Amino acid sequence: MVLLNGTNLKKMFFDETLFSDVSFNISDKDKIGFVGINGAGKSTLFKIINGITEYDEGEIFRNKLTKIGYLDQYTCIESENTIMGEMLGAFDEVISIENELEGIRYDIENKLGDIDSLIKRQTYLQERFGELDGYHYKSLIRSTLIGLGFSEEDFDRRVDTLSGGQKTRVSLGRLLLSDSNLLLLDEPTNHLDIASVEWLEGFLESYKGAFVIISHDRYFLDRVTNRTFEMENGKLRTYNGGYSEYIKQREIEKKTEERNYINTQREIDRLNGVIEQQRRWNREKNIKTAESKQKVVDKLEKTLVKPVYDTEDIRFSFKSSPGGGNDVLITENLGMSFDGKNIFKNCNIHIKKGEKVFLLGPNGCGKTTLIKNIIGKYEPTEGELKIGSNIVTGYYDQIQENLSPEKDVFSELHDEFPNFTQTEIRNALAVFLFKGDDVFKEIKTLSGGERARVELTKLMLKPANFLVMDEPTNHLDIESREALETALSDYDGTMLMVSHDRYFINKLADRIIYMGNNGIENYIGNYDDFSAKKTADAAVVVTEEKPKNLDYQEQKRLQAEKRKVLNRYNKVEELISELETDIEALENEMMKPELAADFTKLAELSAKKDTKEEEMLLLMEEWEILQTEIEEKEYV
Repeated sequence: MVLLNGTNLKKMFFDETLFSDVSFNISDKDKIGFVGINGAGKSTLFKIINGITEYDEGEIFRNKLTKIGYLDQYTCIESENTIMGEMLGAFDEVISIENELEGIRYDIENKLGDIDSLIKRQTYLQERFGELDGYHYKSLIRSTLIGLGFSEEDFDRRVDTLSGGQKTRVSLGRLLLSDSNLLLLDEPTNHLDIASVEWLEGFLESYKGAFVIISHDRYFLDRVTNRTFEMENGKLRTYNGGYSEYIKQREIEKKTEERNYINTQREIDRLNGVIEQQRRWNREKNIKTAESKQKVVDKLEKTLVKPVYDTEDIRFSFKSSPGGGNDVLITENLGMSFDGKNIFKNCNIHIKKGEKVFLLGPNGCGKTTLIKNIIGKYEPTEGELKIGSNIVTGYYDQIQENLSPEKDVFSELHDEFPNFTQTEIRNALAVFLFKGDDVFKEIKTLSGGERARVELTKLMLKPANFLVMDEPTNHLDIESREALETALSDYDGTMLMVSHDRYFINKLADRIIYMGNNGIENYIGNYDDFSAKKTADAAVVVTEEKPKNLDYQEQKRLQAEKRKVLNRYNKVEELISELETDIEALENEMMKPELAADFTKLAELSAKKDTKEEEMLLLMEEWEILQTEIEEKEYV
């Protein structure tokens, strides 16, 4: 079923065309990744689809069954609700039905109103409640909030006390649990740590509706998408497959387009030569031949498609300052506290010359605080930190605090590097696509991606043999990320990076430091190596927890326990089946015409039905607990 269709859409800003002739369709099974450089028009197209922004030409068809859920990348909800209260807003119908059923139950028990009508309404509402999975909505909210990085202690926090990133996560959680069947998600992995991104991947992999996701996270796109939209040079192209498959198809397509263009152009040149020759001879037969060939040329030129060449690339490199000892960074039992609150502790790190090390860990574990200890912005409250001799540190700040909002781009660079000539600074900025009057834009007017490029320009100009970078790929589009990967791959100094971009980590890391509650764990290799090792370690823990070399009596006890759980599980299933039969029989009895006016009998039957439904709920809860125990203990 087609949920949405766009035909020949065009959007202009003033006299400039952002995109034109944009056509696409979205079906109910589509999982679409939407890629393209920053400023290509992806977010604008989302706003057009959602009715927020007008378009200049074309048509949009929306199926009457389509319910769109939209997450703006700059979503910042303002609400006096608690986090839990805000999430409950996704279940207004469920909660309304729950309240109405409680009222109907009271009325029937107390013989208030038309009992027959009440029972019919009750039956309908119970069926609808089941369709909406009303029995599990609170557990769904809990698992979603925990998956997005909130603790249960956070549930009662007011939304208006949260950070911008936390508010966005609340918006995302509510949207995921809504009744939408088409999600438009603009950069949903922003503000999520790796664990939360992996939870989101699991959610989207099992999501029954369709979605379109704008993202620069290539690893994420490969995991969750089966189609790809690309916005480039004002045109939209569509491809089957996730990000990696799209890249392969796009390369083949570009080579084919270029080959066809060259061959067609060569044929046009050949025919023009023939035409010129025939006209020089200027006989009647020659003139007719020239006219015939000219028609062929006109037709070829009309159908000639010039290849869409890549947008201007960013190409740069980092220069490593000479010297520096073999021991770049050593921390011993490092710890940090603010106002008596412990941020991290037991941090023992040893980084040697030339290593490319990534620092991972959940949001809030203290990664950025540790980085600021290393660059000397904070003093640790316990332990020791040593930077090696002749080590020159270059620092990239994820929130760009060291940029001056009131300065223009050129002044920001000139004030930092006063010994550079104007030409040298302009050339450096041109590498990061700041050309002409762009260099006089004020920092405060720049987009997140543009500010990131200014920060990278400053880092490029500073010779450093130890690069410390906090989330450097945030705000960068895929092309800029790839340029950064290339530059860092060629860098011969030492690196310490904080990042949740798994594709980026896989390209560069030769060691991963994982920051947990009790200190530091080291893993050799990239992200895939780290993930495999974590999975293997978890499996070992589970294996070690299993009983080994049990004596006869212990084996008998465990076998008896297993038998007891399985027997009870089967018994509960039988009781649920019996109750379902009983409830159905009571409902059929209550629908008999001869009982329509017998309020006493109807109330008696309704009370029995309510009692059995309460028994059913209790048994369903027990069944879920038993099922979990069977799965965890691997009973078969």
